[in-house]
Amino acid sequence: MEVLAIIVFVMAAGLLALAATHWLEKGFLFNNAYIYASKKERETMDKKPYYRQSAVVFLLLAGSFIAIGLRTLTGSGWWAIAEAACLIGACVWAFVSTARIRKKKEEKQP
Repeated sequence: MEVLAIIVFVMAAGLLALAATHWLEKGFLFNNAYIYASKKERETMDKKPYYRQSAVVFLLLAGSFIAIGLRTLTGSGWWAIAEAACLIGACVWAFVSTARIRKKKEEKQP
């Protein structure tokens, strides 16, 4: 079980690193809006809201992985609640922030 916990904590550390780089707006943008955009759209798009969106999602996913690791080590089912809360939070944030980004984009267009 300890080996599994170590693997999960390493994955959480990777997600925290991704969250940090996205917060700093550095590196490749792991966001569907960017990934599926054409080359022309990528050059003109405002990447800041997408970096922020991805940073928050990666942070919440890291929290979920940390909860999984702690549940593995302690055997306490209470960590499952924290894990679920982080996963639900990541999904809700992704949908709400996408709607906000689209709304702001529409307001800017004439």
